[in-house]
Amino acid sequence: MGGEVVAVGEGRIIGDKKIEVGVQTGKNIVYSKYAGTEIDFNGVSHLLPKEDDIVGILETDDIKDLQPLNDRILIKVAEAEGKTAGGVLLTDSAKEKHVIGTVSAVGPGTLGEDGTRKTLDIAVGNTVMYSKYAGSEFKSADGTQYIVVKASSCLCVHRVYAPPPPKICGSANGPPITALRVKKEDWS
Repeated sequence: MGGEVVAVGEGRIIGDKKIEVGVQTGKNIVYSKYAGTEIDFNGVSHLLPKEDDIVGILETDDIKDLQPLNDRILIKVAEAEGKTAGGVLLTDSAKEKHVIGTVSAVGPGTLGEDGTRKTLDIAVGNTVMYSKYAGSEFKSADGTQYIVVKASSCLCVHRVYAPPPPKICGSANGPPITALRVKKEDWS
């Protein structure tokens, strides 16, 4: 769901800070499916959403260009497996809904009680697992599936750990010996 912003409120005050509304008049926004209150004004249908109902700002016609607001994250959904481990091909209706994807865009973060922005720990390029029934799903112009979720709906973030290179040890009488790191396994 989306539309053009025709008017915005004055914002809000948190502590001694005035917080401006995150969208401006004339911008195109995307909002949650059940957002806001619908009204009819001078024969034209309008929606009065809360700022938290607004998913993001969309400058183009393609969802992949969405700029998420607050603690929202735009995720490119990973392709679901087309066949089982045994080699049986699955139809689209038999494929399980995927809950893993790559972060394409991240909002500026949440507002703290003192009115300061708290940036998110999730970054563009991270691979995340999110709640199965969270967020709003979209399809881009090229058919790619996207979902916008709140950061709190991300169950985990996959970070690649790169261990430091092994240390080279030398001996007085022979060639250098490479210290090895061995993964401990339980063989019992």
